[in-house]
Amino acid sequence: MLERSLKFSMIALLGTLLAAAGRAADEGSIGLRPVVDSKVVSVVDNARPILRYRYGDVRKKPYLDQLFSPSGVQILRDGAPDHVHHHGLMFAIRIDGVNFWEETTPDVGTEKHRSLGKLKSAVSGIERAGLTEELDWLAPNANKPLLVERREIVACEGPRLGATLLTWRTRLEVPPGKKSALLTGTHYNGLGMRFVPSMDHSGHYFAADDNAGEAGPNNCRLTAARWVAYTAKADGKPVTVALFDHPTSYRHPAVVFTKNVSPNWYSYLAATMNEWKKPITMASGQPLSVCYGIALWDGQVDAATVEKLYQQWVKLSDHNDGR
Repeated sequence: MLERSLKFSMIALLGTLLAAAGRAADEGSIGLRPVVDSKVVSVVDNARPILRYRYGDVRKKPYLDQLFSPSGVQILRDGAPDHVHHHGLMFAIRIDGVNFWEETTPDVGTEKHRSLGKLKSAVSGIERAGLTEELDWLAPNANKPLLVERREIVACEGPRLGATLLTWRTRLEVPPGKKSALLTGTHYNGLGMRFVPSMDHSGHYFAADDNAGEAGPNNCRLTAARWVAYTAKADGKPVTVALFDHPTSYRHPAVVFTKNVSPNWYSYLAATMNEWKKPITMASGQPLSVCYGIALWDGQVDAATVEKLYQQWVKLSDHNDGR
């Protein structure tokens, strides 16, 4: 009897181990891979975290709340007291007059998560991993979306590139049964990035071709450029982060919003379609796409280093797993 019981226990244990092995194989037990649970998608390289994307249990929109440099420095800030709607790395605009950026009034919209997929591939020997997501952009108390979005977020193998590198691709489309949509916003609406407090007031911005941009409202600058970078200290450790715009993006080059570094302001980067000055009318059957990149280095790097990785990113991003 004891021998039979032991035999069944061994069979059960073997089944458990095989099931666990199957799950590990499905996720990819080593290397760059996405790890999914009911609320977040993380991209890790072996045990090293790369990014974390929140899609469940969020107030109004999914977003990245963590992004790590190759050495493990985390640079994103979520829900700062001065702007509680600043969520790490997020994408939001206005559609048909509905505000999807701010979140503190009852008339704001919701980017509602609908479905999720995982991505894992290699391009030119560089591993890539991430997610695809389908979203509905809903007005308050509405069931039918103003727009639908397909979102793709992919991280590249960092050590071979010398930096953490990710691509954020958004495809917006007028839903069936709706004729058009009007896209507007403010001078900072788009793909926006808020940094940890230690990066405020401690660094400087620089852009491709030494483009200084122009003064904008409330002590900001607006720079039409293929990339804009910011170098500062995150918890005492120097880092450089750059925002890239792909040549295929709608209204390339992006007009990049930067918040001036001063004792009275926070630091911020945002890629915009300049819709606050030039509203966009989207027609049914005519989708709009943007493709942005985020590069994050340990230490201070120069414009030549940023430009070199930008050119490499453009080639890597021409391969879109989510098409």
